[in-house]
Amino acid sequence: MAEIRTQRRLAAILAADVVGFSRLMEHDEAGTLAALKARRRDVLVPLVAQYHGRVVKVMGDGVLVEFGSAVDAVQCAVELQKGFTGANESVAEAYRIVLRIGINLGDVIVEGSDLYGDGVNVAARLEGLAEPGGIYVSATVHDHVTGKLTLAFDDLGEQALKNIAKPVQVYRAGTGGIGKRAVQPVPQLLDKPSIAVLPFVNMSGDPEQEYFSDGITEDIITDLSKVSGLSVVARNTVFTFKGKAVLIEEVAKKLNVAYVLEGSVRKAGGRVRITAQLINGRGGDHIWAERYDRTLDDIFKLQDEISKTIVDVLKVKLLPEELETITNRSTDNPEAYETLLMGRSFLNRGVETKFIKTAQRLFARAIEVDPNYARAYAALADCEWLLLTCNDPDASFEAVLSNSSRALELEPGLADAHASRGGALFVNGRYAEAEVEFERALELDASSSDTYFSYGRNCFIQGQYEKAAGLYQRAVSLSPDDYRFWTNLVD
Repeated sequence: MAEIRTQRRLAAILAADVVGFSRLMEHDEAGTLAALKARRRDVLVPLVAQYHGRVVKVMGDGVLVEFGSAVDAVQCAVELQKGFTGANESVAEAYRIVLRIGINLGDVIVEGSDLYGDGVNVAARLEGLAEPGGIYVSATVHDHVTGKLTLAFDDLGEQALKNIAKPVQVYRAGTGGIGKRAVQPVPQLLDKPSIAVLPFVNMSGDPEQEYFSDGITEDIITDLSKVSGLSVVARNTVFTFKGKAVLIEEVAKKLNVAYVLEGSVRKAGGRVRITAQLINGRGGDHIWAERYDRTLDDIFKLQDEISKTIVDVLKVKLLPEELETITNRSTDNPEAYETLLMGRSFLNRGVETKFIKTAQRLFARAIEVDPNYARAYAALADCEWLLLTCNDPDASFEAVLSNSSRALELEPGLADAHASRGGALFVNGRYAEAEVEFERALELDASSSDTYFSYGRNCFIQGQYEKAAGLYQRAVSLSPDDYRFWTNLVD
């Protein structure tokens, strides 16, 4: 038997996989496999040959490709995404095959026709971080292609990657601009505007009203997160600034955003006053500011107005389905809404049984006030599955399914309901079904760090360590100050 020779060389490695592959297989196994084979034959193989690459291995829904040039690797990735996007135009959204891609330039170990080493591992981790349709590259790739390709790069900062000793500087590759070095990011060259919504200050003079100002902040974050043209910092991260005197430019730099929204809330009797100002994080100048004085009955219209105004000011395209999702509040009853916010304030205090059960009672009260409040049912389902994880004797798996089903019946496409179902199925050991729910939840809300974390646990328990690492890393990138996520990145 011939001895397999081992050697080292520098190579650009492209790692790609299909987003939501398990869900696609669940919908149509034969059709998904046939479509994937066709994409490989008609799009992947010709492009890899055109850009002088070599397919190292095909792993189910993933592929690993080696290039001798970082420029060729990035060009191939861009054309791959364009090719898959074009092929998806005639396909229903639920059945589209969408790639995420990671590229690294580094030292690899060659053994026969296979490749190993950190050069490969970093590419795989970057692919796990990338959003659907995205291309994430390491600093080594970015430095090699800057000035050689007509591409803009969004600097995502240093990222800690599992089993990689040092943090890796990560960039998101886009199209339509000239690449700039990350030390001087220019907001207008980013793939999409980025924004952080700082916790609105409670000006009511009553600490008991803190839940209301926090709830308004969270809902604005949620609304903006539903706009595909915006990149929004997660709730857990921005709330680390709550109660602190901060400089806007420092916050923008730390969170790597172009814009910051801050404001205040004063609630008294049946009236509410909200002030809001949108600030350029690079220069500190005010782009937009407004003060709203309304009755509490107008609170939903007021939130819609703030979110839509920010989208307009930033010149972001708001898709019709996104507008519909933002303006759907699940209730028109201010009392039910306030009770929901109260419940959420307890749920945000920590995963302790006493807080969860208090939130549970408040969500049940919100449903008594409005029996058709979909988000209250989803919140109840969330409480139930969290109690399941705490091994609470009163927790019920059937209650999670019942409440989440009712939520989806009232508001189809409610991400929180799918995430809760996924969590309960995971606790129940039904991992494949949980994966389908987590995938659907992330399709509807790709900014939920909690869902990425729960999905990561689901993959880890099944031994899918690479996928779990990517999901945990995504959770960290969305909520870098949440200790739960970091502990799962440690061996």
